[in-house]
Amino acid sequence: FFLMIRRPPRSTLSSSSAASDVYKRQIVKLVKLAEEQGFEYAWITDHYNNKNVYETLALIADGTETIKLGPGVTNPYVRAPAITAAAIATLDEISDGRATLGIGPGDKATFDALGIEWSKPVSTIRSSVDEMRTLLAGEKTKGGAQLGGTKAVQDKILIYQGAQGPKMLETAGEIADGVLINASNPKDYEAAIPLIKKGVDTAGKSMTDIDVGAYTATSIGTDSEAAKNAAKIVVAFIAAGSPPPILERHGLPAGINEKLGDLIAKGDFGGAIGTVDDALLDLSLIHISEPTRQAEISYAVFCLKKKKKKQKKKK
Repeated sequence: FFLMIRRPPRSTLSSSSAASDVYKRQIVKLVKLAEEQGFEYAWITDHYNNKNVYETLALIADGTETIKLGPGVTNPYVRAPAITAAAIATLDEISDGRATLGIGPGDKATFDALGIEWSKPVSTIRSSVDEMRTLLAGEKTKGGAQLGGTKAVQDKILIYQGAQGPKMLETAGEIADGVLINASNPKDYEAAIPLIKKGVDTAGKSMTDIDVGAYTATSIGTDSEAAKNAAKIVVAFIAAGSPPPILERHGLPAGINEKLGDLIAKGDFGGAIGTVDDALLDLSLIHISEPTRQAEISYAVFCLKKKKKKQKKKK
């Protein structure tokens, strides 16, 4: 089970010290609760208009004991591979060997807003993963870079690749230890698995060698409509980065991703939220009614507790 936090609660966005204390308590409490319920991973978004990913991960590392944690996902354009490798090695030290690394190609709308050129995403991911593996192993890169002030606790830190489009999914299967499929609709998983397997086969691996996770957007609240509305900005970012094959698969209008991308790049988040309709929500979000939500959450918690009891008996 994965806990993926893409956006902090709205009440935590103030810069006041009181709001900061609330944020620290909420984020650690949430991940601690996930840890107690059997979640294995906590992923924190790496985006300039959210709380900083590594400060947040440090707080979580200090307040938890067993859950694995990492950026979900960072990218090699905003942060150079060596900078990410140093941050992950440091996180591994302060968490006593619980760090994982989630990396993906990023989204063009964000890079346009930051004035960063988004070029050759597949080859950039390939070279970045290779460089980070070298650095995290304590070795020198071809350019001569080597980590000196920090050293990972784990012999090997697992690298998960966020992927959505066909070529990126295939690449993830080939080079990564795990894949975070950036989707919520079953149709997208049905299409993604064969592409991942193609990459796995290219690398001479087996599907049992790679961990495939659902990087699924969810929004939970006592009011279903309010929960859906709160998630619309997240859905806007996901849809903006969706390649044409995914839009075609769901019968969405061509160019809707570019429209959302333009709005996000201009900082018009209100316009982006207003563009997200039910069809886009069904593409990008899991949302359930209140009675169903209560029943399914209760059942899920029951299953997790049962699983934990079995694991304890085995030990």
